[in-house]
Amino acid sequence: MPISLDQVLLWLAHYKYWALFPLAVIEGPIITVIAGFFTSLGYLNFLVVYLVIVAGDLAGDIVHYAVGRWGGRHFVNRWGKYVGLGSNEMGSLEGQFAKRGDKLLFIGKMTHGVGGAFLIAAGVIKMPFAKFFYSNMLATFVKSALLLIIGFYFGYALSTISSILQKIALLSIGIGALLLLIYFFYFRKKTRRLPKPV
Repeated sequence: MPISLDQVLLWLAHYKYWALFPLAVIEGPIITVIAGFFTSLGYLNFLVVYLVIVAGDLAGDIVHYAVGRWGGRHFVNRWGKYVGLGSNEMGSLEGQFAKRGDKLLFIGKMTHGVGGAFLIAAGVIKMPFAKFFYSNMLATFVKSALLLIIGFYFGYALSTISSILQKIALLSIGIGALLLLIYFFYFRKKTRRLPKPV
């Protein structure tokens, strides 16, 4: 069950940084916006918040990677549909990750809603951890800073921002699924029709 916005505000007001790290691991973007709002009110220090948010977000990414790496195909076949990662999508992503895994991770991280599927896919194909971590770290630095700034200046509209993030997530998932379908049904068929070299 998702954590309510009121509960998050209470935890942050009472426990501050002790609550911020686990919330960043679990909830992600909206927590960063809320933390930015709290820094604008003087309850939290901007730099400390930024470092804690980055650490929590990266910890969440590592959990996704570990689930994919040690859960493997069994996890995808059984639970993948709940994170937007079916066996067909996984087959398409494998080839793409082999060529441009670092770019896909960066894009997935910056695109709210599809990042989790990409993180798990990176683990399933056993992408080198150093490469995985570096790609996510760069995206996390950028994304966390942007969301904190949004929270700092526009945090008074938290309920609206939360609603917008949910809509962006749904839109991102829809676009991601559409692109995978286009790739699977058009480009792969086109590749199969090409004549073999003599």
